[in-house]
Amino acid sequence: MTLDPLALLPEVDRATERLLRTVDGLDDAAIGEPSLLPGWTRGHVLTHLARNADSYVNLLTSARTGADIPQYPSAVARNADIAAGAARPAAAHLADLRASAERFAEAARQMPAEAWAGQVRSTRGLRPAATLAWGRLREVEVHHVDLAAGYRSADWPDAFGQRLLHEVAHDLAGRDDPLALVLRPAETGQPLTVGTGRGRPVGIPAPDSGPELRTVAGPAHELAGWLTGRSSGTGLVVTPAGPLPAPPPWI
Repeated sequence: MTLDPLALLPEVDRATERLLRTVDGLDDAAIGEPSLLPGWTRGHVLTHLARNADSYVNLLTSARTGADIPQYPSAVARNADIAAGAARPAAAHLADLRASAERFAEAARQMPAEAWAGQVRSTRGLRPAATLAWGRLREVEVHHVDLAAGYRSADWPDAFGQRLLHEVAHDLAGRDDPLALVLRPAETGQPLTVGTGRGRPVGIPAPDSGPELRTVAGPAHELAGWLTGRSSGTGLVVTPAGPLPAPPPWI
């Protein structure tokens, strides 16, 4: 999947419409039920998604105007906004989610081509404005699954699942976590090596003659869902045979 923001913005719109259809089917009682995120109800997830859209408006405005505008005023303010909005009725969540998505879309439409090359100050540090469309798409698709309302990682578009898998594998390859394995997505068969064994082909022993890396194979969306904690990994095949390792926490 490209990271070209102009190519990804229509994908954001389509992902948002899928999310809105799911939320439109929730009643007030369902809003208060647990999500897949520990300690968060569906209302917390939905409020986060709305405030995240507004935070991306801040970053787009920063890129367009050159003003130093942070993504959120502070981590404390971000968390307080989520807590304050979580218990609202379903209709209020739906309206907020739709309005905030429209604000994001409008801010993206106002971006001149050269502004996408600028740097913005996100919660994870400086990043190119051109990555914001992918960032918003990832938020919508992953947190849609977190609602535990029928949308699963298997419902992710193929291109999204493959791009997310590559991103997570790249992130894990740079970490010191003990996870070390080879991922083999069924769509391409292209191996992705992560963890302490990175760079070593499958079947080649480590210099200390330790065991070879395990291979985990299956659809890209299932691999990505498992690595991000959004799927149990049912259907993935581990070689040599054994249980799936527990992946480290993801963002």
